[in-house]
Amino acid sequence: MLQAEPVTNTLYERVTQHLDAIYADTPVAQSTAELAHALVRLMRLAPFEELHAPGGNHWDERDVVMITYGDSLLAEDEKPLVTLRRFLDEYTQGVVSAVHVLPFYPWSSDDGFSVLDYSSVNEALGSWSDINALAQGYDLMADLVINHCSSRSLWFENFLKNEEPGRGYFVTANPGDDHSAVVRPRTSELLRAVEAIDGERHVWCTFSHDQVDLDFRNPEVLRQFVSIVRQYLDEGVRIFRLDAVAFLWKVPGTSCLNLDQTHEIVRLLRTLVEHAREDAVLVTETNIPNRENLSYFGNANEAHWVYNFSLPPLLLHTLVSGDCSYLKQWLMSMPPARNGTAYFNFIASHDGIGLRPAEGLLSDEEMERLISTMQRFGGHVSYRALEGGAQKPYEINISLYDALQGTLQGADQWGEDRFICAHAIMFALEGIPGVYLHSLLGTRNDYARVENSGHFRAINRHQWDFGILSQQLDDAHSHHGRLFARLTALLQLRAAQPAFHPNATQFTLQFGTPMFGFWRQSIDRSQSIFCISNITDSPQELLLSEINLIDAQQWHDLIEQRQFAAHETRLVLRPYQTVWISNV
Repeated sequence: MLQAEPVTNTLYERVTQHLDAIYADTPVAQSTAELAHALVRLMRLAPFEELHAPGGNHWDERDVVMITYGDSLLAEDEKPLVTLRRFLDEYTQGVVSAVHVLPFYPWSSDDGFSVLDYSSVNEALGSWSDINALAQGYDLMADLVINHCSSRSLWFENFLKNEEPGRGYFVTANPGDDHSAVVRPRTSELLRAVEAIDGERHVWCTFSHDQVDLDFRNPEVLRQFVSIVRQYLDEGVRIFRLDAVAFLWKVPGTSCLNLDQTHEIVRLLRTLVEHAREDAVLVTETNIPNRENLSYFGNANEAHWVYNFSLPPLLLHTLVSGDCSYLKQWLMSMPPARNGTAYFNFIASHDGIGLRPAEGLLSDEEMERLISTMQRFGGHVSYRALEGGAQKPYEINISLYDALQGTLQGADQWGEDRFICAHAIMFALEGIPGVYLHSLLGTRNDYARVENSGHFRAINRHQWDFGILSQQLDDAHSHHGRLFARLTALLQLRAAQPAFHPNATQFTLQFGTPMFGFWRQSIDRSQSIFCISNITDSPQELLLSEINLIDAQQWHDLIEQRQFAAHETRLVLRPYQTVWISNV
């Protein structure tokens, strides 16, 4: 059961309490009171200022985050971050409110998530002035790659030399100890042997041997990241994505996942960030089973937004199987986000479609059918290691457009409509939508990039020539132009509906398995929208009596601008058609 936080009056007292909880079982060189003063000074805050009241919802139905790499769009003689800003200005005005630029720092591997230097912008992408320009036009979301950094970073080089900064910054372990309970998202060995100035050490590598885990038992590591947060705020970052944060704290003999100290560090960062910028947002990236993922809301005192990781595999399964029972069961189990928090919805990203968040929600048989179907559609499967050396599917690597090109029976002619249906469902759900650039553009599987990189995830990390892309988007008859126009039209429509506020009421509707629906009501109760989708490749009939349209009100479908006459009793939905039936 979640406990209420102790009553405190000042920022310094609250930060000290966080630190007392984090380091309760860890001896540190200085007192937590001294460390609290140091962290507050790093954030340039007044230690004895009164605590702020809990923040409200600094978001509404107009908020949409576009997710992209800094170099997904390329133009000759122009830095990619400049090209990205040009694309946003020319094509997404009134559609996208925020942009998540995936790691834009110097890096050595994992397309940016093996950071060399947190304080710099990768020169190949642009400069801090280009980041500032993005932040002036859009809410900027940036990655705080907090669990690990590159084995080629200055910190790690200094760790090996026993010099500062870096001495004591990384987790080491004895290879003879039992690490069988440790949860891993990869199949590589957990420990990597390295030669340090004082002899052989074994460093902890949750993800890859080029990504060495940082040791937050050392308060100097926490100091460094608080300093980084302050810098990012100064550079215009409003939304902080805490990458792989669930793995942060290690205790021998445990899973080293979701430990109490990890949750307390998230609470500490929220306290500091909210005092530095009232509308700042923390987002926890925790690709883990659903119940564990939701724990990062805490008592409305941890993450402001939690990634809705179960949505991508469940919605994909729904649309290729024509059966929404699993999706519906999950949606009914999801608690509404409390004031000051929201779900962050997405159905595609730079990573694959995670399967761990579907564990316990999809049966093993359904999971196997989904995986084999995605492989037939050109996808790959990445695995994670289990105790005893066994492996289990971790994620499906495929572009979303190709993933939705057919059903369990194979590819068909409904791919485009199925793809739009997936987004229409996601855009209407409680929460804030995050749209991957390559979904917005309808990008296909990039097999050449997989071959060149040797990594399955590269299949959905295409790089566009901006000139060629512009021609495609300006051509209403092209594949990319059609999809972009349909998706941006839905987003513009969404932005005008109070019932689509991220925290507006949501209620799951009970139809048969071929149709999926839910009801949204605006916070002031002035607008109701019934969001209903045919998730099959056959027409489906909806009896209007099933959704209880009130006779005294005028109802119409927002998407196709169709008014419902008083005498109408039924509606036939085309394959993969979605209706947003509104009373205003």
